[in-house]
Amino acid sequence: MSETFDLILRGAEVVNHSGRGQADIGVRNGRMASVGWLAQASAGETLDLRGLTIMPGVIDSQVHFREPGLEWKEDLETGSLAAVMGGVTAVFEMPNTEPTTTTADALEDKLNRARRMACDHAFYVGGTHENASMLGDLERLPGCCGIKVFMGASTGTLLVADDAGVASVLAHINRRAAFHSEDEYRLAERRPLARTGDWTSHEEVRDATSAMMSTERLVRLARAAGKRIHVLHVTTAEEIEFLSHHKDVASVEVTPQHLTLTAPEAYERLKGFAQMNPPIRGAAHQAGLWRGITDGVADVLGSDHAPHTKEEKARPYPASPSGMPGVQTLLPVMLDHVTHGRLTLERLVDLTSHGPQRVFGIAGKGRMAEGYDADLTVVDLKAKRTLRHEDMLSRCGWTPFDEMTVTGFPMLTIIRGATVMREGEVILPARGQPVRFQDALAPSNV
Repeated sequence: MSETFDLILRGAEVVNHSGRGQADIGVRNGRMASVGWLAQASAGETLDLRGLTIMPGVIDSQVHFREPGLEWKEDLETGSLAAVMGGVTAVFEMPNTEPTTTTADALEDKLNRARRMACDHAFYVGGTHENASMLGDLERLPGCCGIKVFMGASTGTLLVADDAGVASVLAHINRRAAFHSEDEYRLAERRPLARTGDWTSHEEVRDATSAMMSTERLVRLARAAGKRIHVLHVTTAEEIEFLSHHKDVASVEVTPQHLTLTAPEAYERLKGFAQMNPPIRGAAHQAGLWRGITDGVADVLGSDHAPHTKEEKARPYPASPSGMPGVQTLLPVMLDHVTHGRLTLERLVDLTSHGPQRVFGIAGKGRMAEGYDADLTVVDLKAKRTLRHEDMLSRCGWTPFDEMTVTGFPMLTIIRGATVMREGEVILPARGQPVRFQDALAPSNV
């Protein structure tokens, strides 16, 4: 008697922990029930995907969707629509909203709001001086992906610039905490270097030394505490070299923006639309980031999707805010890098699926294997598309990659066995659910 499934994906090339090869995927009850040859099987729905490639669902572990409090830039719904349009099946959202996500009530509020999201999701809780003693409980709540600490580039209670504050956070956590690593004390000294209307000075204000000083401090404090850290959006060649010697405590994220754009050209062409923290840097630092990918130092690729309106970004520097959208373009931009031989498709899968699963201890996602959620990103490696402002679903309505032609593009986004995006159209209403973690508390039955 032949097997039956809810969904069979036939004829595509698959890329998983075993490498690349032809296989069918059978889905039952939202999970992968078989990865192999299913010639005799039947299903309620069958998709013929010959000529396409199936990756494990892309996980973007750093996005700022701006809700609550900043919804004119983005909200959870519009950010998630941009995500699934770009082939992203799950996102981890940051705590610097208004109010900040620093309490159990604030986390619960975000989870309630997230019922409008098209993709699966989890939320960081912000680590502060005030809530440090509670972080061990907060980090284990359902829907929490971990603790996020800003050592620089933030304001108010989310800024933990001092060693004692960072040490206190580390003393109270058990899971891996994520850090924005720039030295706030050096940044404060260098802010007068900002030249009005000259975005090329942004890299001088937030220089490579500011990042390296902070990362050295952070690793030292993590070692003293015996805790694991995740260094977000690394931008310097020196940090990559340094962190390569500390992989036992530190995992590393890089972004498509820093791998693709270079200073000063990006600032001269895009002006405020190239401004982000840490900044876009020169070609030598970018080459160091690519060495980090080639040598296995980088663990995760995140978009650091951080939208602002066009009007806000048009303000003269330094009044223009830092941050750019990226969740919808993460995969197309990186597939283009694959096309041009800068990394393999297998390495891209490791950075966008296997890596987040390992670093954050995700349960049931991040791998293409039997028993895992049927989160799948289907791409056409030969498709050529031109990225344009008007095609972005983010509320901000722009991309730093406008007019960039890429080869390789997401064609379907499948989340827990349901096709959410097909060939440039979102086809299902909101159905996102919280991501589960191996060391989090079990959700309540209430």
